[in-house]
Amino acid sequence: MAKSKNNAKKLSYISVPSQIINSISSSSLQSLLDSPKKTSRSTNRFFFFFTNSIFRRPRLWFFTLFLFGFIGMLKFGLTLNIPFSPLPCATTLPQNMISTPYPKSNLGVARHNNIKDEVLLTKALVSHVELRAQGLDKLEGDGGVEKSEFWKQPDGLGYKPCLSFSRDYRRATDGVLKDRRKYLMVVVSGGLNQQRNQIVDAVVIARILGASLVVPILQVNVIWGDESEFGDIFDLEHFKRVLANDVRVVSALPSTHLMTKPVEGSPPLHVTPSWIRSRYLRRFNREGVLLLRGLDSRLSKDLSSDLQKLRCKVAFNALRFAQPVQELGDRIAERMKSKGPYLALHLRMEKDVWVRTGCLPGLSEELDEIVNNERIERPELLTARSNMTYHERKMAGLCPLNAVEVTRLLKGLGAPKNTRIYWAGGQPLGGKEALLPLIQEFPHFYSKEDLALPGELQPFANKASIMAAIDYIVSEKSDVFMPSHGGNMGHAIQGHRAFAGHKKYITPNKRHMLPYFHNSSISEEEFNRIIKELHQDSLGQPELRTIKAGRDVTKYPIPECMCNDSHANS
Repeated sequence: MAKSKNNAKKLSYISVPSQIINSISSSSLQSLLDSPKKTSRSTNRFFFFFTNSIFRRPRLWFFTLFLFGFIGMLKFGLTLNIPFSPLPCATTLPQNMISTPYPKSNLGVARHNNIKDEVLLTKALVSHVELRAQGLDKLEGDGGVEKSEFWKQPDGLGYKPCLSFSRDYRRATDGVLKDRRKYLMVVVSGGLNQQRNQIVDAVVIARILGASLVVPILQVNVIWGDESEFGDIFDLEHFKRVLANDVRVVSALPSTHLMTKPVEGSPPLHVTPSWIRSRYLRRFNREGVLLLRGLDSRLSKDLSSDLQKLRCKVAFNALRFAQPVQELGDRIAERMKSKGPYLALHLRMEKDVWVRTGCLPGLSEELDEIVNNERIERPELLTARSNMTYHERKMAGLCPLNAVEVTRLLKGLGAPKNTRIYWAGGQPLGGKEALLPLIQEFPHFYSKEDLALPGELQPFANKASIMAAIDYIVSEKSDVFMPSHGGNMGHAIQGHRAFAGHKKYITPNKRHMLPYFHNSSISEEEFNRIIKELHQDSLGQPELRTIKAGRDVTKYPIPECMCNDSHANS
């Protein structure tokens, strides 16, 4: 605190929740503000008698010094392990000051005299208080994360990004960039990572057709009502600059094409470049504008080496988040990183996920009934195979893991109890109670709402795609990442972490491990050994895309987009 310029009374300020202030009586509050006077006559008499007796007896003086020193050392030894708040920016409150979870209040600073009293209470502190009130939060000790094999990174085998294009590709570039007759417009839909996938393929299709790409239009999401535009989420100028030697990107149609009726299309699944040319190129050359919708998984995953490299270039280099989004994600990631390594956990426990997959949460009869009723009322939401029972889907590894199963898996893989976990994803069905098994075992458990400072998330409150982008940034920067179920975000981060040097990525081996979850005769030690053995090859090691046809190169960037010394010239 800055020192006052004059020598008048110095003031100290304490920031506490408003509910606590309201619970203190005015007399008690006044006693906290007014320093008690210590100059009473009885105190002076005692002090005179004590010092007069001590100084006249040297032996008693030295004995007193020794006694005070010994007591001080004993007290210091007993309180050496000073607890720190598990939140980087939170204030730890005494347990006896917390009775019930506090609602998120307005922000402010408790001030003295004529300045209005306010409260500095971040969302992180609110979450921390809520967990303490439920008896779940545990002190973090020295604030560090114990060393463990869990944090060991996989061997990247020397693979590095390798995006050198062929001579034929570079030779064709001049013609592609000079063409001003053809303009490709695309409308992309879905959540953030679906949009990313479609934008990647839109660039590749523009290259295939030799057309200029108009900045993709983001369709308003029906579920979240997010009206964000491309430039709100992604760095548009960076996008244009990175792709300057591949595809010409324009912000809008030129005036010469504004009155043109576009050719519209929606390709079937997994079409080849030759199909796209034969289907659209003739009419495209005549009309000059092509409008494509619904590009999700429409372009084949098996393309020429140059087009695969272009996919990687878009996904990993060109699609950088807009500066305000990137900076906020970086700050939250740094807060997680401030006390050591952390695990990012993408939990797929939202209501719509349970309904669409044909699965049940399995945490309570009430939650299972909610999912079943929703599935009966809206059968069109079920995207899983309807000829399988819930149990059959579960044992086939087709269902998301619930909080109990994620907890057992992490413990089996050797995650220390003080592991710091960043939770990415939407609100789980059942709210925070659905997460209790996880929080009880791993109490240092945070979301972006817990870690953001007051007002940081407010500009993006109704921007679901930007909120997902923040989760993406913090997850990509984590030391270890694990999804509880497959999905676009998990796939995108898997490829991104591979491209960044094969940072640890745990792929739950659900189909093989679930039978052991239901075998109560296995000891915990044996269970942990089995879990580690089942996942020894599922920790983010380099994996060739070409081993299995139809794999996405943005998920498995080897061998097209990464090479090591032995494959540098291949």
